[in-house]
Amino acid sequence: MKIHLLDGTYELFRGFYGPPPRKAPDGREVGAIIGLLQSLISLLSDPEVTHVACAFDHVVESFRNDLYDGYKTGEGIDSELVGQFFLAEEAVAALGIVVWPMVEFEADDALATAALRFKKNPAVEQIVICSPDKDLTQLVDQNRVVCWDRRREVVYDEAAVIEKYGVPPQAIPDWLALVGDKADGIPGVPSWGAKSSAVILSKYHRLEAIPKEMDAWEVKVRGMKRLHENLTAHWEDAFLYRRLTTLRDDVPLSEKLEDLQWRGPRPEFAQLCRDLGVENLPNRVPKRD
Repeated sequence: MKIHLLDGTYELFRGFYGPPPRKAPDGREVGAIIGLLQSLISLLSDPEVTHVACAFDHVVESFRNDLYDGYKTGEGIDSELVGQFFLAEEAVAALGIVVWPMVEFEADDALATAALRFKKNPAVEQIVICSPDKDLTQLVDQNRVVCWDRRREVVYDEAAVIEKYGVPPQAIPDWLALVGDKADGIPGVPSWGAKSSAVILSKYHRLEAIPKEMDAWEVKVRGMKRLHENLTAHWEDAFLYRRLTTLRDDVPLSEKLEDLQWRGPRPEFAQLCRDLGVENLPNRVPKRD
């Protein structure tokens, strides 16, 4: 069997910024929720999609905000999108999918915990993480754990991660620490771009393995003197950034493998769709024996 793990926050954002806005009969903006449900129903139409879970950022802030003041917050998110967060979780649960709403942790941490736990189960052939988020590529393990960008129809196994970023999955947190990640508010180390970081980490993999003395570097990159000076000056920052970009594997998820099996929508799904103004949507939900 395969397990499909979904980044619900990404799916909700995609539903908000993709199709045009849409209001429920009571006047609420619900376009993102409808888009999210349509996307999940499309996924469930594949007979290979049998075990599914969806993680959400129930609130945008997490423990990482306590570690670094510049880390991402909910500031700047459209209020009409924020207003759909909680109902989106209810809607996905009503569709019959396991929902993990994160408060202290982030959705990515829940996906990481689940991937690392369930890949140990011999009954699981493959874990498919449905998200284009580069943070999640650190979880890729050969072809056993892969990331799937559903919008572009691209699957990232270990070879694809190396081809795209120049480093193996386990070095992705270090690569992000050097390069930075604007979406998460991580500035990275000055002058360290994607290519120079990949060249260095393809050799050393981890920050602590990079020689402190530039003369000891066994690979050559443009602007080595500046890179060395900036890394030396921001050495502690780089380790903090890596801590921020490293996904946690200790989220308290109670579900067992059998709990992730999708058995169809709950009875309340039909009423929820009527409340959203899409009363015909349940007719599109696939039937399972």
